[in-house]
Amino acid sequence: MGQASEEKKVKKYHEIANIRFDKHFLLIRVDGKAYRIDLRRFSRKLASADERTKMNYVLSPSGYGIHWPELDEDLSIDGMIKTADIRKTG
Repeated sequence: MGQASEEKKVKKYHEIANIRFDKHFLLIRVDGKAYRIDLRRFSRKLASADERTKMNYVLSPSGYGIHWPELDEDLSIDGMIKTADIRKTG
């Protein structure tokens, strides 16, 4: 097979779902676990941004991080979940 027929695979760091916000908290599901992340610990400008700006994010294809273009802010998933509360679900 030639190189043209081979697909490059991006390493998947995390499966991300259900991103939403509650005041200065990011509520997110990472690899099947729900987390509540206090954004004030990572980005004061993101924590104080309005809901529209917070919801304008770009998730990296690999699940490595989240980018907010209006704020020029990037946060890694691993960095945030290390200190996050794991939410009980179900």
